[in-house]
Order: sequence, then structure tokens, then C-alpha cells
Amino acid sequence: MSDTHAQTVAFVRDTMLPPEAPPTTQAGAVKWMRENLFSGWLSAILTVLSLLAVIGIVYELAPWLLNSVWNANSLTECRAILDGASGACWAVIRVNWLQLMFGFYPSDLYWRPILAFVLLIVAVAPVLFPSVPRKLMWFSVVYPFIAVWLLWGGSVWGPVMVLLGLAVLGLFIMRAAEPLGTVPTSAMAVVLFLALFFNPPGWFNLDLGIFPIVQNIADLLGGIIPIELRPVPSREFGGFMISIVIGVAGIALSLPLGILFALGRQSNMPLIKWISVTFIEFIRGVPLITLLFTASLLLNYFLPPGTNFDLILRVIIMVTLFATAYMAEVIRGGLAALPRGQYEAADALGLDYWKAQRLIIMPQALKISIPGIVNTFIGLFKDTTLVVFIGILDPIGRASAIRATSDWQGIYWELFIFIGAVFFVFCFSMSRYSMYLERRLKTDHR
Repeated sequence: MSDTHAQTVAFVRDTMLPPEAPPTTQAGAVKWMRENLFSGWLSAILTVLSLLAVIGIVYELAPWLLNSVWNANSLTECRAILDGASGACWAVIRVNWLQLMFGFYPSDLYWRPILAFVLLIVAVAPVLFPSVPRKLMWFSVVYPFIAVWLLWGGSVWGPVMVLLGLAVLGLFIMRAAEPLGTVPTSAMAVVLFLALFFNPPGWFNLDLGIFPIVQNIADLLGGIIPIELRPVPSREFGGFMISIVIGVAGIALSLPLGILFALGRQSNMPLIKWISVTFIEFIRGVPLITLLFTASLLLNYFLPPGTNFDLILRVIIMVTLFATAYMAEVIRGGLAALPRGQYEAADALGLDYWKAQRLIIMPQALKISIPGIVNTFIGLFKDTTLVVFIGILDPIGRASAIRATSDWQGIYWELFIFIGAVFFVFCFSMSRYSMYLERRLKTDHR
């Protein structure tokens, strides 16, 4: 009886066995190497070849980097210190650091571009990061005018009057469009505003240009409350400062313009669609360097006599137009990727065109287009180095000028490695932010 009872009672463990360590081939660095470096014979061969290449590069560069010279005032001194050994002469960066950063900007005014750069970080923070209070968005709107005043100087009332003029223009457009609420009405409002107040030559033969009015009001306020900074002409700009100015301006302007041209290319209105397609295809078919030469040499021929556009302003306009064409195609790809049901859902909710775009269509299209948008931004920022061909001394131009001096004639790699490293930091930061933004906006579960 007891034997039968013992056979029917199930064995239940009342203690847990202690955990054992996994096999060495299934955990830690060994597992990672097996899966990523030696998963097959082809992977193993490529890994070995890559290691040999890295070892060869390090073997060649290590003596050059380890024998770096930082304290010297010329290439001759560097070579004397090295005494025939191979080594990098980073002293050229130390001696010419400020020129590479600011060009010929007055040394006693360096605080102005530095302050403008710090304020740029404050201005873009509420746009890029949701944790930053949205109340700072007002500063993002007024920052461009503050930056222009800090960098170029002059009376503060000039930028203030331009800001007020743009605000009046916005109110004028909204009021004019209220009766019908249509795009043609808004377009007519803009044309009337420009015709009556900016008064291009030959329009209505009226002498009501807004620029003299703005200038007179700014001069009057400047006489009553003189708030001004020492003017700095554009020819003294250079180095990384000019690259950041052109790059940031082009990025900030090309995105909204690209959205408008992308919507224009998909418009059912033939005129708007024709204008958008012509602009995009023409700009994409012309090299940027051609547009820059046009801005530098030919643009004045198409302007009224006596008109003097600042060279940096002309470059910003051309760079913005160039980036806008590519941005429009990137965003059009995002719009084309949306299912037709999203448009039908917006129609079913009774939303008009602009509300549908703002609330449903465009947020999804921009989310899809994030990699292409950031790629365009990175390309635009790197393309700012092309301004060296029209006489603007960006970092590449400053490096060439430094190499042309008697003290540093013959130096090469150190300058361009440093410039490339700085551009890499900016571009890599944009790439990492793009990845962060994609993860934050990811709503699927794949």
C-alpha cells in the first residue's frame, strides 16, 4: 500500500537551483564578436582585412600625431623643433584660431558673434526639444533681427522697424483674406501691399516706397533714443562665422519655402503648379556655383539703378533658393507616401485645405521626410564652402590665405583636418538629432 502511494505522489521541488552562468560563447563580447564579426567565412575575412587596414593607418599616423607641435609661430619653427622627425604642426591652428573662427571681424567685437551664437542655441531650443517651455517661441521669432543687429551693428531701430513692417504685412494679408478665405485673395493682398508700399519701379508711378518711410522713422527714433552698435561691413566677415550665418539662414528659410513649393507642385491650380514645377526643375538643373556667381556678378544687372544688395544677403538668397528646390522634392516624396485614406479622412471631417494640411497631412509627411530633410540640411551646410569662389573667405578661404603667408607657406594637412573636424561635429550633431526625432515621433510598434 505504501509503495503504491509513493508512486502516485508527484515530486514538487521546494528549493530553486542556483542560476548558472551562460556558456562563454553565448554571452558578452564573445557572443557579440561571433554575431557581428565572425558570423561566416566572408564576415571573418572582411573583419581581418578591416583590422589590417586600421592597424596600417594607425601605424602611419601615430608618429605624425604623437610628435605634434603646438608652440611655434611659423612652419620653420615647427620643423626646427621636430628636427627632421615626422610630426603635425598644430601651432598653425593655435596662432590663427581667431581668423579661422571670425575672419577679419574686429577683435574687440568678438563678443557680438559669440553672443549671437549663444542666443541661437536659446532660439532653436523650443523648436527642437518639446521639454523646453513653449513660451520661448516668441524669442525664436525675434532672434533673426537680434542676430542681424549684433553681427552687422548700426541702430537697433532698423531691425525693429523691419520686424514691425513684417507684422503689419501679416495682419494685412489675414484681414484681406478674411472675406473669401481663399488663396487667390491672399495672393492679391500681397501684390497690392507690395505695389502700394514697396512700389517697385514702374508700378503705378507712385512715390510711396516703404523703405524711405521705414528709414525716416528709424532715423527719428534713433535721434530720440540712440541705441546702436558699431557697424561692421560684410567684407570683414569670414571663417566659420560666415558658414554658420549662411547655413542657418538657408536652413531656416528653405524648409517653409520647400513646403509651399511642394504643395504648389501638387496643386490643382495650373498657374501655381506651372510656376512651382518650373522653379524646382530649373534650380535643380543648375549647379550651386553658377547661382553663386550669378549672385556675385550678374544680379546687380537685373536690379534698378542705384540698388546695392549686400553680397552676403545675395548669397543667402541664392543658397536658400537652391536648398528650397531640393527640400520641395523631399517633402513631395513624403506627401506621395501618405495613403489616400488620410486625405479622405480630412475631407470626411469637413476640414478645409489649410486645416487639413496643418492638422493631418503635413505632420505625417514631414515625419516620413525627416531623413531626407536632414540630409538636405547637411548638404546645404557643407555647400557653404563654395562661397570661397566668389571672394568670401569662409574657413577654406581663410586656410588658403594662411597658407599663402610666408610664415605658414607649405603647411597643408593640419588646416584642412581641423576644418573637416569642425564641419563633422556640426553635421554629425544634425544626424544624431534626426535619429532622436525619428525615435520620438515613432508611433508604430515595429
